[in-house]
Amino acid sequence: MGDCNHCTHERPLSVEDGVTVVFHKVDGHGTNSGDDDHDDSGDDERTTEMIHLQSNCHVLCEYDGDAAEEEARGSEQKTLCSPAFCVRGRLASRDGSAHEDSEKPKKCSGLGLFYAFLSTVFFSIIALLVKTIQGVHAIEISAIRCFFQMLFTMPLLIYHKTGFLGPRDKRIYLVLRGFIGSNAMILLFYAVQQMPLADATVIMFSNPVFTSILAWIFLKERCTIWDCVFTVFTIAGVILIARPPFLFGEDRRGIEGNYANHIKGTIAAFAGAIGAAFTFVVLRKMGKSVHYYLSVWYYAVIGFIECIITVSVLGEWKIPFCGRDRWLLMLIAVLGIAGQTFLTKALQIEKAGPVALMRTIDVVLAFIFQFIFLNRAPTMWSLGGALCVVVSTSGVALRKWYTSSRKS
Repeated sequence: MGDCNHCTHERPLSVEDGVTVVFHKVDGHGTNSGDDDHDDSGDDERTTEMIHLQSNCHVLCEYDGDAAEEEARGSEQKTLCSPAFCVRGRLASRDGSAHEDSEKPKKCSGLGLFYAFLSTVFFSIIALLVKTIQGVHAIEISAIRCFFQMLFTMPLLIYHKTGFLGPRDKRIYLVLRGFIGSNAMILLFYAVQQMPLADATVIMFSNPVFTSILAWIFLKERCTIWDCVFTVFTIAGVILIARPPFLFGEDRRGIEGNYANHIKGTIAAFAGAIGAAFTFVVLRKMGKSVHYYLSVWYYAVIGFIECIITVSVLGEWKIPFCGRDRWLLMLIAVLGIAGQTFLTKALQIEKAGPVALMRTIDVVLAFIFQFIFLNRAPTMWSLGGALCVVVSTSGVALRKWYTSSRKS
């Protein structure tokens, strides 16, 4: 039907003006004798097919002889090429207009660690503020923090359209996260009020070691001999801080206030560390299918209800004596939200190992704040216990960091 000898190139190939290829296909019932009357007789029908390949990957296809050229120069365009085969990026780069990727700002390598540092500072300040507030029970402080946390989290849930209940199959885990997490917060505040600030912080900071053990029990994660060694070191550090009489006799130098309160604070901090470890296990079980703000919402709502009921039963509900303490309670709530937000952003950007190592600064800040603001020097027993706990948690973080690096 068609003869390839009739195909001619109307224009040379050009990168700047596009590439134009014109195909003249002649369909006829006779032979190609070269007679001039085949255009007038109507026996042969000439169709001009024009394909215009431009640098922006738009293909123009029009028919009907000379009108095809006019339409090809017009504005009607049909996109027929796949973006995967588009050469626009290469052609535009020659003109100096395809450098958008190189002009994008590179992500700061230390941003995740900076977020982790900020969260650590905020949590340390919260512990110091709880220690300085007088005449207010730890449960009441927790209730006020949960209340303001609810107020700040509600608009975020509405903005992100996550709902207030969460996925049906994850609600049981959200309830567990809220109940266990709020109890861990109450126990930490109680421990800070009953014993030296640094000692309570050190014991509470031991939760990563217990997280590895609980993840092995409930999530079937691998547990090595190093996890057992780190657990023994952590328990040894807690014993050095608590200094039970059956091991240390009557030597109670450096213990703040009544020794019975010191033991109560130690037990509360230890239980709070285990509660925080349970919270991390529940969060791992939920994974990323639940929005972070929804998890914080359950934490605040369940904690607020629990604290209100407990304070009402105990009859410990009191209004702070001065306006300064009232502002400090609000500041605790705001810093709590900021600390959790920065910690979450740090874990989204950086691996868990470096973030956990950065959190060890919490122990250092606790000793510094205790010495500067509370005028209390740490004892050798406290320093020894802190060293054991920091070595254990750092070992857990480094081992996880090394394992994840090898897998990646």
